[in-house]
Amino acid sequence: MADVSKFLDGIGVFQKQHFGKNAALASSLASGQKPQALLIGCCDSRVDPALLTACAPGDLFILRNIANLVPPYAKSDDYHGVSSSIEYAVCYLNVSDIIVLGHSQCGGINALMSSAKGDIAGEFISKWVSIAESARDKVLHDMPESPEEQQLRACEKEAILVSLKNLMSFPWVREKVSRGQLSLHGWYYNIGTGQLCCYNQLTGEFEMLVERYSPKEEKKKAG
Repeated sequence: MADVSKFLDGIGVFQKQHFGKNAALASSLASGQKPQALLIGCCDSRVDPALLTACAPGDLFILRNIANLVPPYAKSDDYHGVSSSIEYAVCYLNVSDIIVLGHSQCGGINALMSSAKGDIAGEFISKWVSIAESARDKVLHDMPESPEEQQLRACEKEAILVSLKNLMSFPWVREKVSRGQLSLHGWYYNIGTGQLCCYNQLTGEFEMLVERYSPKEEKKKAG
C-alpha cells in the first residue's frame, strides 16, 4: 500500500487544533453549518481555497472542478453535480456571497486553448472545458498575435467571467442578486507571485486586491 503517513499525521495535527485548542468551534459545527460564501474553485492541488484564505472550518462552502467552471442553467435528466451544489448553497444554506476563484497556469484552460488546434484532452475534459469556449474565442479574436502565455493568462480571466455570467442564468441566483441578498465575485490568483486580483464590474478589469506579502514591508510599517 502507498505511504499516506503524511496525510494521517496531518489529520492528527488537525484533530489537536480543532478538537483540542478549538473545541468550542468543533462543537458548534456538529450542530450544522452556516458558511458565509460559496467558493467555486479549481481542482488544482496548488490552489486550496481554505489555505489561501486562512478560513476556519465552516466558513466556506467549497465546490471544486476542472478550471472552476459553472455551466449555464439547464434542466435535464443528466447528473448535475455543479448545479446541485450551487442550489444547495444558495437556496438552503443562504450564503451571502459566491466567489469564482480562477488561477494562473491552469491545466484546464490550457486544454481549452489547445482544443482550438484540434487537440482533445481525455475522455471527459475537453467536453467539460468547452463551457468556456466563448472565453477562448474572445482571446483568440482580440489577441491573435500575442504570445501563447499571454493568451493563456487572458483566457484564465475570461473564463471566470463566463462562470459569473452563467451563474446569473440560474433563476434563484438572479433573484437573490436582484434583491441585494447575494453578491458575486470574480477572483484571480497568481500561483507564482501569490497576488490576488478581483474583477471590477465598473472598469471591466481585474484589479489588485492583495499583493504578495513582504516581510521587509512589514518591518517598515512596524518601524
